[in-house]
Amino acid sequence: MSAALPKVALREAAEPVSRPVAPSPGETYRQLGVSLWGKGAYEREPVDGGLTKYQQLFRAEQGDIVVNKIWARNGSVGVVDDALAGCHGSGEFPMFAPIQGRLDPRWMHWVTKTKDFWAQCDQKSQGTSGQNRIKPERFLEVEIPLPPLNEQQRIVARIEELAAKVEEARGLRNASTDEAEAFTRSATDGAYKRLVATVGLSRLQDACTSITDGDHLTPAFSEAGVKFIFVGNVSTGRLHFDRVKFVTPDYFKALSATRVPRRGDVLYSAVGATLGVPAVVECDEDFCFQRHVAILKPDRERASPRFLWHMLRSRTVFDKAWASTTGSAQPTIPLRAIRELPLPLPQLDEQHRIVAELDALQAKVNAVKALQTETAAELDAMLPAILDKAFKGEL
Repeated sequence: MSAALPKVALREAAEPVSRPVAPSPGETYRQLGVSLWGKGAYEREPVDGGLTKYQQLFRAEQGDIVVNKIWARNGSVGVVDDALAGCHGSGEFPMFAPIQGRLDPRWMHWVTKTKDFWAQCDQKSQGTSGQNRIKPERFLEVEIPLPPLNEQQRIVARIEELAAKVEEARGLRNASTDEAEAFTRSATDGAYKRLVATVGLSRLQDACTSITDGDHLTPAFSEAGVKFIFVGNVSTGRLHFDRVKFVTPDYFKALSATRVPRRGDVLYSAVGATLGVPAVVECDEDFCFQRHVAILKPDRERASPRFLWHMLRSRTVFDKAWASTTGSAQPTIPLRAIRELPLPLPQLDEQHRIVAELDALQAKVNAVKALQTETAAELDAMLPAILDKAFKGEL
């Protein structure tokens, strides 16, 4: 931060505040948490006074600066807004009240989102005992830019005006992506219904040589070896190998052939919030997967892998999958229900024609998504740039 705005230690703009409450059994207390990296304070789950391990809780009021002692070094500092007033924190969350006429709480709110502030909190936390907890007196040594109150308010108004425009742009970007994805879904549903009207319905198992799931025994993971994937590696509709684990080659060799993925197989998420999403294997790399992923091996004389992928993404099949789930806390579609999923099965040449049409639409959606990813990075960089200018006195 530049010397364009005067900088002072926080102790000159805020002071410790303590509003202790002795928890009473049978009484419910709203709890306060603070997210990392300047994302602010939030309301946690309430707690019964008889169930908390703390002998004292501390009530927060609007405008308080709340610090997470352990994670302040990672930007876990927030300002209490009106909605969070009356929440409670333990002694691990010391609170500070802005000095009236000296520090505007909204100014401090934006300061807590800057890298310079996080870096100072990190530096003040180092060398202390207990997982580098920051001590309240050390937190008050952190320096912040502090112009006169009326200037703080002017700059804050400008920051919030620009931040609102960034959020509006982000909302428009997300809406355009959703609209493009909805368009391809509509096209897929249209193709599905036209085919049902002309060739009728078959079962998914009629289009496959086998449909099974991953090994039900959790393997012993190793430091290296064959990649082992989870539902999250297919639930975007595209197979990827981010955050995989590894199993030994011997474990992989012991798998039955129906559980060994090969190029052109279709993986299918069978559990959780992303249930019912297919992904085609488009690589020749050896890997295996958890039991919550099903593997479909298409009968190449009857079904194109990409045709199955498109039909499984249709709203009719997706809804049927969800209607067949068991369990409430973690919905799961059993193998027998996957095998019975209804889909039309035209001749291969007709499948290839439909796949070409739907792939062309999907390619356009993917291009939109790629562009949106670029603009997302640009939007993410805008707010830090705005804050940098603001606290240099350039807004």
